[in-house]
Amino acid sequence: MNDSPDLRVDIGGLVLKNPVMTASGTFGYGREFAELVDLQRLGAVVVKGLSLQPSMGNPPPRIAETACGMLNAIGLENVGVEAFVREKLPFLETLSVPVIVNIYGKTVEEYAELAGRLDSVEGVSAVEVNISCPNVKAGGVAFGVDPEAAYTVVREVRLRTARPLIVKLSPNVSDVTKIAEKAVDAGADALSLINTITGMAVDVERRRPKLANVTGGLSGPAVKPVALRMVWEVVKTVNVPVIGIGGIMTAEDALEFLITGAAAVEVGTANFVNPGATMDILDGIEAYLVKHGIEKVTDLIGTLEI
Repeated sequence: MNDSPDLRVDIGGLVLKNPVMTASGTFGYGREFAELVDLQRLGAVVVKGLSLQPSMGNPPPRIAETACGMLNAIGLENVGVEAFVREKLPFLETLSVPVIVNIYGKTVEEYAELAGRLDSVEGVSAVEVNISCPNVKAGGVAFGVDPEAAYTVVREVRLRTARPLIVKLSPNVSDVTKIAEKAVDAGADALSLINTITGMAVDVERRRPKLANVTGGLSGPAVKPVALRMVWEVVKTVNVPVIGIGGIMTAEDALEFLITGAAAVEVGTANFVNPGATMDILDGIEAYLVKHGIEKVTDLIGTLEI
């Protein structure tokens, strides 16, 4: 066989040159890693979550290291959609890599407005919708834990954009497949999971939370088994591509997700530990395919035997 296997994957109509993407909130707006990573080799760049207006996020301390991972309560700090289009997107447009914009809001109307604004912007290849945010009009319950709320927000975004639509699912639910089904019914072209798991940590000497926000999102290797299980459940339930996220530090981690059925992966916390993690993972996937005589990565996806 050719020494260079075909790594292309199709994510809801968006064809990526390989299945290695960055996870929102861990890779800035791409430029921050330009001197550390060959950005042109990535399957896609997913930028940090964008809101309609700029957000300062939560007060510090906002990060705490935990066993096999980290807690973060950054609070979705970002420059806002106007500044992103004006200041951040021009650099991203110089890359021959799809740019996926992660969006969030506190109301259905905010999500829809954001999607509508981005739909006419050149250089945006797809939208990833973060539904783990609190719905301020429904008592602060996250959109992503209520099937009907998830359906409503995804449906409104779908009506406002023709771009490939990825919905990022929350793991903080009893049955992730119910949310997955609703998101697909509402028009999602693909799903990504998991977002962070809610957790907390305590400074025993000060007897105070380690995060000013008290709770935060747990990510890193500690969540991988949970993420893998949820990806497996969702892949069996829906007929759209699924992107695996959660504790992917090495090529072997990524391969676990691909074999389980994920069409691609997003690398997050690993970027903080090893800024070149995406490149190492990409090299490792390719080496695995060559070693096992697999000509296309799509021939590996979903080959888990139970």
